[in-house]
Amino acid sequence: MPLPPHEIEAWVFDLDNTLYPAGSNLFAQIAERMSEYIMRLLGVDAEAALAERKRLFQAYGTTMRGLMTEHAIDPHSFLAHVHDIDLTVIEPAPALDAALDGLSGRKLVFTNGSVRHAERVLERLGIARHFEVLFDIAAAEFQPKPHPSGYQKLIDLHAVVPARAAMVEDMARNLEPAAALGMLTLWVRSPLDWQREGADEPYVHYQTDDLTGWLETHGRGSGAAPDRGGPASRPG
Repeated sequence: MPLPPHEIEAWVFDLDNTLYPAGSNLFAQIAERMSEYIMRLLGVDAEAALAERKRLFQAYGTTMRGLMTEHAIDPHSFLAHVHDIDLTVIEPAPALDAALDGLSGRKLVFTNGSVRHAERVLERLGIARHFEVLFDIAAAEFQPKPHPSGYQKLIDLHAVVPARAAMVEDMARNLEPAAALGMLTLWVRSPLDWQREGADEPYVHYQTDDLTGWLETHGRGSGAAPDRGGPASRPG
């Protein structure tokens, strides 16, 4: 079994819809920017661009990976375009900032987005100071989660010991490679079906609707392991 949360030495957090609430609907802006990119690239209308975006996501794990494979796009220009969005829809998160302050161990971000996007989001939330590593899709050589190679590169480059690490994600299926490596996993629950895939699998060790509250309760060095409540505890 993985270590209890209060003994974790490295916390690996996803970014979007994990460190800020999915209700911010930031992805709607990103999705619109992706569709605009596809419309210009392929010379199609908005409806066709949406269908293509969904097809590429299903086939390749991310729209960008699909566009790289099928159309040889420059991933850096794509990321710059799709992340040129309004972040004021995200509220600063002082409670999360405090919870991270009380969380022992290193903190890292592992995102399918770009470093620049992560920097902007973390600054908006007011929590950038906590993270020593921003590991993005470029660092993963453009292999998106849940491809196992990115997880291994993160571990190798940043001396993460999987058996003493935890991964926090809003997409349940992205936790499978982390658990296979020996990491504790926490799924930040989502109402979206495509993010729930794998949520009932044994590689999801914990679940929560409230990341801040969960970290406050489980992540401090209390010296007492929490009750797992079976294969996945379900606070909230």
